[in-house]
Amino acid sequence: MAPMTKRYDFVVIGGGSGGSGAARRASGWYGANTVLIENGLSGGTCVNVGCVPKKMTWNFASISETLKDGVHYGYDIPKNTPFNFAEFKKKRDANIKNLNSAYERNWKRENVELVRGNATFISERELEVELQDGEKAIYTAPHILIATGGHPIKPEGIKGADYGITSDDFFAIEELPPKIAFVGAGYIAVELAGVMNALGIETHMFIRGERFLRNFDPMIQETLTKRYEDAGVKIHKNHKGIKEVMCLKDGKGKDKLLKLVGNDGAIVEVNELLWAIGRAPEIETLNPAKAGVKQTSRGHIEVDAYQNTSVDGIYALGDVTGQVELTPVAIAAGRALSNRLFGTDHPAGGPHLANAKMDYGNIPTVVFSHPEVGATGLTEPQAISKYGIEAVKVYHTRFTAMFYDFHPAEEQKIQPTEYKIVCQGPEENIVGLHVLGLGSSEMMQGFGVAIKMGARKRDFDACVAIHPTSAEEIVGS
Repeated sequence: MAPMTKRYDFVVIGGGSGGSGAARRASGWYGANTVLIENGLSGGTCVNVGCVPKKMTWNFASISETLKDGVHYGYDIPKNTPFNFAEFKKKRDANIKNLNSAYERNWKRENVELVRGNATFISERELEVELQDGEKAIYTAPHILIATGGHPIKPEGIKGADYGITSDDFFAIEELPPKIAFVGAGYIAVELAGVMNALGIETHMFIRGERFLRNFDPMIQETLTKRYEDAGVKIHKNHKGIKEVMCLKDGKGKDKLLKLVGNDGAIVEVNELLWAIGRAPEIETLNPAKAGVKQTSRGHIEVDAYQNTSVDGIYALGDVTGQVELTPVAIAAGRALSNRLFGTDHPAGGPHLANAKMDYGNIPTVVFSHPEVGATGLTEPQAISKYGIEAVKVYHTRFTAMFYDFHPAEEQKIQPTEYKIVCQGPEENIVGLHVLGLGSSEMMQGFGVAIKMGARKRDFDACVAIHPTSAEEIVGS
């Protein structure tokens, strides 16, 4: 018997941040008959193995740091205060499960039909879905959105690479390893390595260059790399790569032992290895080529400024496109897309939405490192490349935050706070802001609004400072 064909106004593939944002806006605001197809846990990467559990774990590790700081304030806190990681993981998992349910409640409340299964294109307008009960069904709509996200990858051609884990597996760790190695220099490696080091785990980072976070301003690269070294992270710079991973002993935590053999012959033994070398689009079973959808050389779905693919009526957004891989970006892009597709002629919308699209300029972002860093706009080199060195002026400050006033002088030296404002032209339009230090994440959100609105340096100067704060160094500096 042929599978049944079901027709909708909007088919969304992927129940992560972007897919959910688009589906809820289309159905909840504009009444579009919407189905959301998801083959995993509700909420996608961010909720289950990304931003949310990462931030919870960062909080957990930050408490460990605060306990050490408390001694300098007069608290009688024993060294190496014990903690129960298993109990923390249990609470974190329960919280994530609640968020899964919250996503599903929101979909139900806004009349988004949820279908569990794997979708595959069989034509431009048809998707065959293998449902979780083993049955198959065909779904069709004039508008189809690909929002399947991505997944972390392991290297090819390295013997024993599968003995290592990825960021997805990190959140399944039940017993912390005494020693762990991270391969990679991006934000995932930096964040997770910072967490482990703060918890007292011997932490190694293998990076190809001298510094990590190479897409950030040189100030952040240099200062944070030095801070990690000062904090005890063992950074293997200019590393020539790993030739082989040998499993000396299988198990969990301290019972697992790996030998990492470098291309230069160097050997390091650790209890866990995490590959943080990049991500790939989640399209293995989707077969977008069957619908004629073009992909980039790295497999991402090609889109224009309006999230249109090469096929009329098929759209893509979020990590599957390889654009800015941030949860709020995917949500905003999804909402903008549904506004354009379904809101233009709807009373809840209007004709002003006919050209609605995501603005990918001046997107603030934060790395939950130790300490946090934040950025929006252009780096100093990018600004010079775009406007010329004569048109760029930089305001820079570095100091020790008041929080560390009671710490010994040698420790104050390794607790940097550093800010940089990048300005352009005679009006000193702020085209970049880069911050490092305590509270950077919360601080960045507010300054991100100002810069998005086109703030100039004199606008910052005109704002009365809040004293005493670290952020006051950005205004009137």
